[in-house]
Amino acid sequence: MAQLTATFRALHHDRTPGDPLVIPGPWDAASARVFADAGFPALATPSAGVAASLGYEDGETPAAEMFAAVARIVRSVGIPVSADIEGGYGLPAKELVARLLETGAVGCNLEDSAEDGTLKDPARHADWLAEVRTEAGDALFINARVDTFLRGIDDPAEAVSRAHRYLAAGADCVYPITAPPDQLPHLAAGIDAPINVGAPPGGPSLAELGRLGATRITFGPGLQRRATAAVREIAGALSRGTY
Repeated sequence: MAQLTATFRALHHDRTPGDPLVIPGPWDAASARVFADAGFPALATPSAGVAASLGYEDGETPAAEMFAAVARIVRSVGIPVSADIEGGYGLPAKELVARLLETGAVGCNLEDSAEDGTLKDPARHADWLAEVRTEAGDALFINARVDTFLRGIDDPAEAVSRAHRYLAAGADCVYPITAPPDQLPHLAAGIDAPINVGAPPGGPSLAELGRLGATRITFGPGLQRRATAAVREIAGALSRGTY
């Protein structure tokens, strides 16, 4: 596992513009195998996609079920898997790290939104991230989500300020979720660390997102939703008596 974590961390560095790290988001063991067989070097579970596969709305998955789902995904492939564990489910840093490491995951997303949808105080959140880093040591790659754009704050300076706090606390990467592509150059100029970008539907190509400043590209629940749409088409055909 230590080697997988080191490999995952190394994948985020020395990227060239236009060549971002592309990490699909599996929602179950079967989809994880498909992505691994396609040659992707790592995977990153989306909390919303996993929730849908378990019959929950995003944000409603019990912690035990999320960790169990992540463990099944990890067991199904031989490549690094990072897990979106939302805001940490209210667990103390020590317990959160222990339960995450039990799944075999090499990293995690941790968001800075509270359960009520408001932004957390950045100083307090940074202190908590520092606790997670202390408990994990080098065993986990921490991707700190910055939710300012998601919460309607369009000023990139606020996202950069939060990113600096989280990186100083020990985060390896920052994820300014829903940041508009035209803001990526501003973010990249102000953040001296890997930047995770969610690929917007119908937006720039993956290579273009890389040229704009993305180090790593993920897809949230988008791939699971596209797969569900394909199944819906199959179901419609079956209901019409065709196959």
